[in-house]
Amino acid sequence: MTLQRFYYIGQEYALLPALHMNSAAPAPIKRAGRPASALLGLLLALHVSISKAGLARVGQLDRPSLATSRSAGMHASLGMSSSSSSSSRGWSSYSPLLFATLLTLLLCSQLAIAKEQYHEFVVKEATVTRLCGTQQQRIMTVNGQFPGPTVEVAEGDALIVRVRNRGSYNVTVHWHGVRQMRTAWADGPEFVTQCPIRPGTSYTYRFTVAGQEGTLWWHAHSSWLRATVHGALIIRPRAGVPYPFNAGDTPAREITIILGEWWNMNPIDVVRTATRTGAAPNISDALTVNGQPGDLYKCSSNGTTTFSVTSGETNLLRFINAALNTELFVSLAGHTMTVVGADASYTKPYATPVILVAPGQTTDVLVTFDQPPSRYYLAARAYASAQGVPFDNTTTTAIFDYGTGASNSSSPAMPTLPAYNDTATATAFTTSLRGLRAADLPARVDESLFFTVGVGLFNCSSGQTCGGPNNTRFAASINNVSFVLPSTTSILQAHYAYAAGGATPAGVFTADFPANPPVRFDYTAPNVSRALWQPVPGTRVYSLKYGAAVQLVLQGTNVFAAENHPIHLHGYDFYILAEGFGNFDAAADTASFNMDDPPMRNTVGVPVNGWAVIRFVADNPGVWLMHCHLDVHITWGLAMAFLVEDGVGELQSLEAPPSDLPIC
Repeated sequence: MTLQRFYYIGQEYALLPALHMNSAAPAPIKRAGRPASALLGLLLALHVSISKAGLARVGQLDRPSLATSRSAGMHASLGMSSSSSSSSRGWSSYSPLLFATLLTLLLCSQLAIAKEQYHEFVVKEATVTRLCGTQQQRIMTVNGQFPGPTVEVAEGDALIVRVRNRGSYNVTVHWHGVRQMRTAWADGPEFVTQCPIRPGTSYTYRFTVAGQEGTLWWHAHSSWLRATVHGALIIRPRAGVPYPFNAGDTPAREITIILGEWWNMNPIDVVRTATRTGAAPNISDALTVNGQPGDLYKCSSNGTTTFSVTSGETNLLRFINAALNTELFVSLAGHTMTVVGADASYTKPYATPVILVAPGQTTDVLVTFDQPPSRYYLAARAYASAQGVPFDNTTTTAIFDYGTGASNSSSPAMPTLPAYNDTATATAFTTSLRGLRAADLPARVDESLFFTVGVGLFNCSSGQTCGGPNNTRFAASINNVSFVLPSTTSILQAHYAYAAGGATPAGVFTADFPANPPVRFDYTAPNVSRALWQPVPGTRVYSLKYGAAVQLVLQGTNVFAAENHPIHLHGYDFYILAEGFGNFDAAADTASFNMDDPPMRNTVGVPVNGWAVIRFVADNPGVWLMHCHLDVHITWGLAMAFLVEDGVGELQSLEAPPSDLPIC
């Protein structure tokens, strides 16, 4: 028998063909532990029989925020109370026709129907050649693809992704930007929400993509595996729901562009070598577009990524910066890009010749191909804000081809890119983004936090020789705490066990992360005292009550070297209220807050020697990592975690861990 699955408010059901139903409610095919919504449970409890179809529960995937809002809205529209089915007087006397009508409306509603998608990710080695390599290089991939497979869903779809590790390293997969409401077990950061998937084992990620549309991505969250283990996650509107673009801007096609970095050696060896000595890791040997360096690198023109376009069409370009350590300026020769989305949140249209995409960020742009038919370069190069710090100063390219049959001997038109240190252009871009709609900002602030972010140095242990400046080891920190991952279990597993009455998590983490820096100083002074250069290692989290409104000032420092830090928060989107240079001054800078239409993102660039202010509501229980998305910095400890406590009742509480959750 074929079951056609659908979802109502996170509950999974199946329509069965022509079953005679004489009982008061259908028997479950498979139960998964949680009650159906009040409305659907009430409808299913009616003593009726429906011709040609029966309804049976086959499982579920709860999502609290949508469940609460949609259930309440559905009940309100029917004049019902969502608190108890007993308050629905006289429903048993309603006719089968009325029931059938209500059920049909329920099943046909765009709010009620979503798909379940199943994917198999096999992490394994593959061989590739780049940059005049005389031998094929072995890299880690998903399903042998580099970049990995694109996952395409509609808003509201449920994803079930089984990850089988057939490689030689521990691995986890992070669904970058997905809210993961109540499903922190599926978030993916190694030793934070789960133990790693060891070679020869598997783990299945289960979650629903709810309330988000646009471009996100997935990537490994173990060491530097994400250099080659990554791919796009495209979230389109539900069937029948148009993009909220201006009239005439509906894209004729969509193009996914993943920007990355390439090393001529195993990236794991790169970071391990640096970690052993405390030195900075080698910079990449090339930048890439969809895995290819492009024409400007030796031995690379044959593999240059090429996109065929049609004259007069408007296309939607989805940019993802999957590079480990490089923020990128991007431009398309002869064409204007109109930004319409960032980090799976829509923005007001913003026309620009160049965009800035930091590692972890995504940007959606509309481009109308209205130039003389020819070939045009898309080019990307580094924005490197740290003075004196080595970076990959090369340029990667792809070709947009109008399909004119022009000879490949004629070079495509090249865009003009900003200088690598053009902070003015970077700032102009980020501060021009505005949310498409008015922000739903909390009227109050329950938690006002101030976090310093920056690089520092550890003293070298006695008798050792270290590779950092003056025989030191590089370090990084938030509020002078250099984050250390646990090794015996994950933070979330320890927290969940303790909350259930188990052993204290003291041996795994402590809930005493400071709300403010331990020492206040002139954070952006040209010569910060050496006494402030050395952070304290620790696995410390900051606890938040469920529903708390949080305002967080992220203050960059000039300890050792100032630079732009792309800070990513797992499990949440946040509003970026303001950014600026120098030391944040609450008395003076609060007046600059955009309280009307701030952009919503999951990764914010903290300006070099500057600050950014974000705000969010802690409505998602679990443990959520926040870190710099320059992998060199998270390797050095530029990270922390929020522990969001359960609220009241099941829909405000973390789900139980899945049965196949890896153990350490």
